[in-house]
Amino acid sequence: MKRLIFFLYGIISYLIFFATFLYAIGFVGNLSVPKAIDYGFQGGTEAALIVNLLLLSLFAIQHSVMARQGFKKWWTKIVPKQIERSTYVLFSSVVLILLFYFWRPMTGTIWNTGETFLTPVLITIYFLGWIIVLTGTFLINHFNLFGLQQVYLSLKNREVPHPKFVTPFYYKFVRHPLMLGFIIAFWATPVMTIGHLLFALATTGYILIAIQIEERDLVGFHGEEYKRYQREVSQIIPMPPRKHDIIENIR
Repeated sequence: MKRLIFFLYGIISYLIFFATFLYAIGFVGNLSVPKAIDYGFQGGTEAALIVNLLLLSLFAIQHSVMARQGFKKWWTKIVPKQIERSTYVLFSSVVLILLFYFWRPMTGTIWNTGETFLTPVLITIYFLGWIIVLTGTFLINHFNLFGLQQVYLSLKNREVPHPKFVTPFYYKFVRHPLMLGFIIAFWATPVMTIGHLLFALATTGYILIAIQIEERDLVGFHGEEYKRYQREVSQIIPMPPRKHDIIENIR
C-alpha cells in the first residue's frame, strides 16, 4: 500500500509539473493564459520591482538548496528516498505557480519589433528554446529527472539503477542544453518590457551561477569521466567538440 501511495504521489507531482511547464510557455510568451509576464495585475503595480525580485529569489533559493547533495542527505531522513525527487519537482512547481500568480507586470517597453520580419523569427526562436528544453530531458532520462522512474521502480520493489553518463545529440556540443534552451526562450521575444528584461536577466544570472554549482556535483558523481567531458565540450555556448570521439556513450 505504501509503494502504491508513493507511485500515485509521483504521478500527481509529475502532472502538476507538466501543467506548470506548459503554463510557463504561455506566461513568458504572453500566450493566451490568464496571467502572463506582461499582463494580469494581481496585486497592482505598486512595489513591482521588489515583489518580482522576491519571487525570483524564492525560486532560486528553493531550486538551488533542494538540489544540493548535502540537503538531500538530510531531507531523505524526513522524506522517503523513493519520493525525494517527486517532492523536489512538486515544490519547484508550487514556487513557480506562486511566481506566476503574484508576478507584477512592468510594461515599459525596451524594444518592440512590431510588424517587421523579426517578429516571426523571434517567436520561432522562442518555441525552439522550449523544444530544446523538453527534448533535452528525454535525451537523458526524462522520467528519472522528474521522479517517475523512482516511484515506478519502488512500486515494483526494485532499486533505482545508478545513472549512466551519456552524451546524446545536444550533449555532444554543449554540456547544459536544457539551460541553453531556457536562456533562448527567456530572451527571444518581439516585445521586451522592463518586467520581461528583469525576468530574463535574473534567470540568466541564476542559471550561470547554478551551472557552476551543478558541475561540482557532477564531477563528484562521475569523476574523471566528467572532467574529460568538461575539457572537450563547451559549457553553455554550442561549439564543435574539441575531439571527434570525445566520450563513448554508455548505454
